Amino acid sequence: MRDFFRTLTGRAVLVTAATAVVAVIVTALVAVPIAVRSVNTQIRAELVDKTVLAVESLTDERPAARKRITDRLRAQDIEIYLIRNGRVDREGLPPRVVRRVLAGENVDIRALIGGRPSFIAGRPLPGAAAGVILTRRVASGVGFRVLSGVWVALVAGLLGGVLAGALLARFVARPIGLAAAAAGRLSAGDRSVRITRAGPAEAVRLADAFNQLAAALQTSEGRERDFLLSVSHELRTPLATIRGYAEALADGVIAGDDTAAAGSTVLAEAQRLDRLISDLLVLSRLEAADLPLDVTEVELGELVRQAGQAWAARCADGGPALTVEIPDAPVTVGTDPGRIRQVLDGLCENALRVVPTGAPLILAVRPGDQGGIIEVRDGGPGFTDDDLAVAFERGELNRRYRGVRKVGSGLGLALAARLVTRLGGRITAGHAPEGGAMFTVELPYR
Repeated sequence: MRDFFRTLTGRAVLVTAATAVVAVIVTALVAVPIAVRSVNTQIRAELVDKTVLAVESLTDERPAARKRITDRLRAQDIEIYLIRNGRVDREGLPPRVVRRVLAGENVDIRALIGGRPSFIAGRPLPGAAAGVILTRRVASGVGFRVLSGVWVALVAGLLGGVLAGALLARFVARPIGLAAAAAGRLSAGDRSVRITRAGPAEAVRLADAFNQLAAALQTSEGRERDFLLSVSHELRTPLATIRGYAEALADGVIAGDDTAAAGSTVLAEAQRLDRLISDLLVLSRLEAADLPLDVTEVELGELVRQAGQAWAARCADGGPALTVEIPDAPVTVGTDPGRIRQVLDGLCENALRVVPTGAPLILAVRPGDQGGIIEVRDGGPGFTDDDLAVAFERGELNRRYRGVRKVGSGLGLALAARLVTRLGGRITAGHAPEGGAMFTVELPYR
């Protein structure tokens, strides 16, 4: 039973039943006084009316007629007192009532007769020192009779509350039960599960939220699989090269002057592996929010000039035409120069991969309204508008352009976006005036 009342159904039944009980009790507390007051008011009014009739009937001098009237009144629990010659035919009335009737007044009061509360109505009779007084006890037991009827209503209210609670709980708990069952299937690996949008507005919102969560999880896992596939492919390519040259050296296929060239190739592929693994480690630490940063005052013009000098040698031999654009006035920001250089190197590496020989590659610095701005523009194939929306998602561009043009692991842009964001800046992708891609990095002023 305790477990039942821990459920939504049990609590709904308990609340509705309690509400029904409280409603019946409150109704009884209000109804009993009203019922008692109503009955006594009616008795009092009838007693006053009967005094008029009694006065008219008792003017009859015949004793038999007066006796019939008296018997009829007593049959209705009404006592009659006659005043003749200033004296009451029997005791029990309050003296003040008798005095008022003898004084010619009509009496309509409530007083004690024989120790019990009673209504008293009196009128004078024609003639000297005569009158008639009727009394009737105040109604008793009315409250008990009302309460005895309340028990029936209480039981009916309890049954109705239990039934209403069960129906309400079924109506409310059904969407929750469906969501719980769907969540169980989702945790078991079924990413196609969805909840039907039905029921009240809250149930519809719950279904929408669950369906959005399931769709986001399905999309995220799909991207994660694509990302792992692209990373494994990127790892496998240099490993295959290293393995091939290592087997050739071990078998003696490569000897003499070719040994140095083989060693250079192996070293280049090993460095490529090292960069890929470093990017993975940095990206994982960024997502864990524990990457150390050394934020200092940095002059962006000098930082970009040094990057241009480093990349000029690689661009000179069959690469793009590198240009560095630096303003005359210094552009000073607060950032980590090592991490920003890492971002620039990654963007240049991407450009060298796709920009044709002789096409422009521009590294530019300019002041902005909120911070210093670095631009990396090129004259390569660029991006579509759809590409711009997902440019910084891990592996997304790799998945789109694998087999179409040269692509990297898909880590570089994601890493750049997270680094810039951690430094309090903003990076965006767009279309360059030179016809290719443009990456804009905005860093806040110090």
